[in-house]
Amino acid sequence: MKSWRRKSLWLALSASWLFLFLLGLPPLLRPAVPPRPLPGAPEGWPHWLDAELLPSYSQPGELPEDAAPPTRAPSGGGCNWGACFDPSQCRCGGLKVFVYPAAGPTSEIHHQILASLQRSRYHTFSPREACLLLFLSPDAPTGAPIPVPAQWDGGKNHLVLSLHPAPCPKTFQLGQAMVAEASPPVDTFRPGFDVALPCLPEAHPLQGGAPGQLRQHSPHPAETLLALAEERGGWRTVGTNSSACHWDGRCEQDLAPNQTLGRATLPRATFCLIPSHHSAASRFLQALQAGCVPVLLSPRWELPFSEVIDWTKAAIVADERLPVQVAAALQQMPPARVLALRQQTQFLWDAYFSSVEKIIHTTLEIIQDRISGVSAHPSLMWNNPPGALLALPTFSTSPQDYPFYHLQQGSRPMGGFSALIQVGASAQLPLKLIQAVAGSQHCAQVLILWSSERPPPPRGKWPETAVPLTVMEGHRKASDRFFPHSTINTDAILSLDAHCSLSTSEVDFAFVVWQNFPERMVGFLTMSHFWDSARGGWGYTAEKANEFSMVLTSAAFYHRYYHTLFTHSLPRALRTLADGAPGCVDVLLNFLVAAVTKLPPIKVPYGTRAPPASGDPRPELQPPDPDCVNLMAAGFGHMPLVSSRLRLDPVLFKDPVSVLRKKYRSLEKP
Repeated sequence: MKSWRRKSLWLALSASWLFLFLLGLPPLLRPAVPPRPLPGAPEGWPHWLDAELLPSYSQPGELPEDAAPPTRAPSGGGCNWGACFDPSQCRCGGLKVFVYPAAGPTSEIHHQILASLQRSRYHTFSPREACLLLFLSPDAPTGAPIPVPAQWDGGKNHLVLSLHPAPCPKTFQLGQAMVAEASPPVDTFRPGFDVALPCLPEAHPLQGGAPGQLRQHSPHPAETLLALAEERGGWRTVGTNSSACHWDGRCEQDLAPNQTLGRATLPRATFCLIPSHHSAASRFLQALQAGCVPVLLSPRWELPFSEVIDWTKAAIVADERLPVQVAAALQQMPPARVLALRQQTQFLWDAYFSSVEKIIHTTLEIIQDRISGVSAHPSLMWNNPPGALLALPTFSTSPQDYPFYHLQQGSRPMGGFSALIQVGASAQLPLKLIQAVAGSQHCAQVLILWSSERPPPPRGKWPETAVPLTVMEGHRKASDRFFPHSTINTDAILSLDAHCSLSTSEVDFAFVVWQNFPERMVGFLTMSHFWDSARGGWGYTAEKANEFSMVLTSAAFYHRYYHTLFTHSLPRALRTLADGAPGCVDVLLNFLVAAVTKLPPIKVPYGTRAPPASGDPRPELQPPDPDCVNLMAAGFGHMPLVSSRLRLDPVLFKDPVSVLRKKYRSLEKP
């Protein structure tokens, strides 16, 4: 009996020791920093990631004292957004930025930043109009004197911008200025006031940028699981057993020659291990571009744009002291979770990090959100495609008003469509087209964009319609139809040319298709781009083919938000080019929608009238400029068009119902 009691006592004591020991272990995997930290709130470690993978190591709890995060000592004293920034200087809540001229020799990256700022909608040449004065940190050696700008005023409403990870020289007193710095240390970063930038790789592009490299959406059996960022540059594959390399670079066995990658080579692995030393921060963007999930090993720098980006969806924080356990936990991560993380890396790379221009504009958009307050972008827009840079708050602050977020919210566009008919130089009244379009059960209004030099005919000459008909004066430019006219009161727009010939059934069916794909263009006539090896450039054709990448705006449905993007987001040079080159306006809108959605348009049947032999459905216009696609691709920095063979046609769905009972009877062949 005594022996049994002794055994029970020893078992209880052993279980207690084991429980206490397990509680003392540091967490293995944690999500990265969540978005929008509250200024002044206590900084604690984030919640656990995939806690179900780690029951044998520890349970969720506080980090032990020996690994507690360091106490932050902000470099700007008690500065925060409310104390050191005066939003009243921003007229009507809008952000205008003045950039100080360079005081000394500047680098190429300095010129790129300045050019990017001048192309943004925030830039102003007058410091009196600006509510934010931006000072580009010069490439001066540490200790060299830096002249203080004339309007410095202690740094209030100033932003010191540096894309280099080196801290500002000590001789430069920041005062009340915000700092936007590459990979700032966590102990000097001021949440909600400073902005954390990424550490840029060498020769980072100014515009456009290379697309993400993720091609295999699920881990391939032959794909390396782990890649480690080396301190001297480049990547190295890492094994998952106890004899593999540790995080600090010491190996118990020699590496084979093919286990080391070059400096410029992107990692080809599922997870990219990024050590805590500051020099490895430059590998973070390489991991994002490669679609390799960043695993940050006890990072000591702030993640880029952590105020708005939810890094829990794309990155992992792990403890560098437990390499074997972390590797085992990564191996056991469910494939669905791995796929979601990798897909989010591709979105974030393309939306905010693929070019210097996007990084600068994201920085300014974060400050604009602070000024806007309650009317700022919600987290849904920042962390879901196409991103906050393409969801202009001047249009709306509600995700339901944009064409991109219906799928996440389980909704669909409401209401009918507005028929926007452009009447050109011929000034012929499209009487039959107006009657056919107005006869649609989904038509809410008919808008006539009069772009002829002749005055429009009196109201008595227009046909009677069951929906309102409004005549608007145009400026006789091709891009007039894409202006965000205030008279358009529906989400859907049916863009038409006066000479088009559509039936009511064709319009009804095309609108139903668009309701299911509101972010895309749905059109009747198509074009296709191709690479011309003989000319060494892009070309495009309107000949009928199975494959297409553009739809003509002479007869197409799309969301009215693209009018706002076309007018306020596209560079003025591209809009001027579209107005001067016949046919380029079709190409430009297709480029814009494809660049935003990364999706091709959709074709619907157009059987009432065949297009002219030239392929151009607008005979009064000249043939398209053959260099149009090349000029547009150069302006965007890449080729955004996506080819497709998808055609939605009610005739393709055969059923035994009689023709008289079919929904789109006129589309059925006799």
